[in-house]
Amino acid sequence: MLYHEHSRRLQDSFDSRRLADRLDSFVRTAFSDEDRAFINSRAMFFLATADAEGRPDCSYKGGLPGFVRVVGPSTLAFPSYDGNGMFLSLGNVMANPSVGLLFLDFEQPRRLRVLGRATVSADDPLMREFEGAKLMVRVEAEKIFPNCPRYIHRMQLVELSAYAPNEGKVPPIPAWKKFAEFNDVLPAGDPAREDK
Repeated sequence: MLYHEHSRRLQDSFDSRRLADRLDSFVRTAFSDEDRAFINSRAMFFLATADAEGRPDCSYKGGLPGFVRVVGPSTLAFPSYDGNGMFLSLGNVMANPSVGLLFLDFEQPRRLRVLGRATVSADDPLMREFEGAKLMVRVEAEKIFPNCPRYIHRMQLVELSAYAPNEGKVPPIPAWKKFAEFNDVLPAGDPAREDK
């Protein structure tokens, strides 16, 4: 069941328990062909995680369409690319594997939610298929369900990020990595380091 006692209390105060129960009947544990096509076409999603104490974090994950793949009946995978080195999301996953993913289409309003358990690996065989992957994340879906798209603002994709890893293309160095206050603390071998 998707709901806990606090959800139920609110549903009862707004007389929406019957509606919530009907919506719960659309929750599934395996990806449909339509889910697979939608997820595989996305160039971004939001990832919600929490640390061992339950403190939440939400991050934007982006790449080229296809950087998130449904790889099994209930499994999806995505690469972790070079970032700011904080590893808030993936550090949380290692402490608490429960995750929530939100996939959106802003042009033809649609959204899909995936709740499940994630793992992080530096030697996943899929890494060879993703240019620029530093780690691979796999999510075993426990609940997959659509949400009403009515409050999604219609927006148009103007351009994919020049920083998204792509085979045969070296992404530009982010401007913030060139700031003097970061140069001496960048990882060894980072292309932005002046003392490479």
